[in-house]
Amino acid sequence: MTDLLSPSELRFSGTDRYIATDDLKLAVNAALSLQRPLLVKGEPGTGKTHLAEEVAAALGRPLLQWHIKSTTKAQQGLYEYDAVSRLRDSQLGDEKVHDIGNYIVKGVLWEAFESDEPTVVLIDEVDKADIEFPNDLLREIDKMEFHVYETQQTVSARHRPLIIITSNNEKELPDAFLRRCFFHYINFPDRETMKAIVAVHYPDIRADVLRAALDTFFALRDAPGLKKKPSTSEFLDWLRLLTNEAFSADDISKTTGDLPLMAGALLKNEQDLTLLQRLAAVARSGQHR
Repeated sequence: MTDLLSPSELRFSGTDRYIATDDLKLAVNAALSLQRPLLVKGEPGTGKTHLAEEVAAALGRPLLQWHIKSTTKAQQGLYEYDAVSRLRDSQLGDEKVHDIGNYIVKGVLWEAFESDEPTVVLIDEVDKADIEFPNDLLREIDKMEFHVYETQQTVSARHRPLIIITSNNEKELPDAFLRRCFFHYINFPDRETMKAIVAVHYPDIRADVLRAALDTFFALRDAPGLKKKPSTSEFLDWLRLLTNEAFSADDISKTTGDLPLMAGALLKNEQDLTLLQRLAAVARSGQHR
């Protein structure tokens, strides 16, 4: 296994399209330097998946994505043997059945290992899979190789990929897996960081509109008891609606039935809608005493 660049020569410093905090840049560069997977946690909508896309673009590497589902098995990231197709072809008398390699379907890690250039591999939402899923990848991530039993070949990485693993904290991950990763938690953006993120997406937004939107958004996130706090991506969607409808700062500061304008972009369940209305009613009753 070789690398085109030594880890010390590789640096991530963010991109024009992605606002990366200093600690996040340090985490990416630490994973590159240590040649270990980067495990990224944080609230949904804080840009974990987008991070992998931007790191790949910044480093000039191909991005290979593996989006995990509840039914995903670790073996699928390596390869799958399509026995059903081979049986069907044998019944039809197809000559290709004599080469079992014709029925080996390469997974994302195999593609990364045999790539002619270093890659970035995204293993997205690893905590959706079975609890044994991370442990089943330990050896392959450590050794950067795996054995294909059907063809009796060993696949070794030509270049060590940068593996970025995201988690929404739905399950605890095994200690043995955590030991092999560099860990970073993406904190929810503060007001100044959020302004910088907005500037990337909506550079021409009026300052008073943005100020009113930020006031409303962060007050909403601070409301006690919310089942699902609105995320960065939902805030950006909300801003698009506000600007498309040409709402003024005064419009945004006012509430409609004790809810923000276009509340459906921010609040995604009826419990939170009802909770906000109740909190507003309590606040009003306290003012009238």
